[in-house]
Amino acid sequence: MEVRSTAIPAVKRIVPKRFGDDRGWFSETYRVDVLAEAGLDIAFVQDNQSFSAPKGTVRGLHFQIHPVPQAKLVRVLQGAIFDVAVDLRRSSPTYGQHVAVRLDAEGGEQLLIPHGFAHGFCTLAPDTMVAYKVDAYYSPAHDRALLWNDTALGIAWPVSDEEAILSAKDKAAPHLAELPHLFD
Repeated sequence: MEVRSTAIPAVKRIVPKRFGDDRGWFSETYRVDVLAEAGLDIAFVQDNQSFSAPKGTVRGLHFQIHPVPQAKLVRVLQGAIFDVAVDLRRSSPTYGQHVAVRLDAEGGEQLLIPHGFAHGFCTLAPDTMVAYKVDAYYSPAHDRALLWNDTALGIAWPVSDEEAILSAKDKAAPHLAELPHLFD
């Protein structure tokens, strides 16, 4: 397993090794010791999974606020996504900037999103399944969203506003400029 940096150093790409033969392949998708060696001491407490039937489904941009912010380790079990992490840490030199990567089941790469980031994705294939670990339990009282297509974020989503399939919650999310100071 390899830990790689992204344009925003706090966000990491995790690249598991695959060992294949004529039957298929085997991969270790999570190892505490490898992440710890990379300076990532995260204790995940909950696994989540989502299924999106249509291509163009957008989920996000979601995050939890203090006292229960969530770090996430995201991977695709079936299909492919355009995965995005937006920096909401006000004291960060990358505040309001984002990392966007393609994750798919075929490659097996993962994205590690730390506290203080909003996370979302757009499905690039029908019948896409996404799994992710979080280091804090889901808390409806602390659950928040950021408008996925806020032009201030500059995200080049692979779907138009008209084509995107969103929940009512995600359609009504606030712009970055409307968010209070949530993370240092």
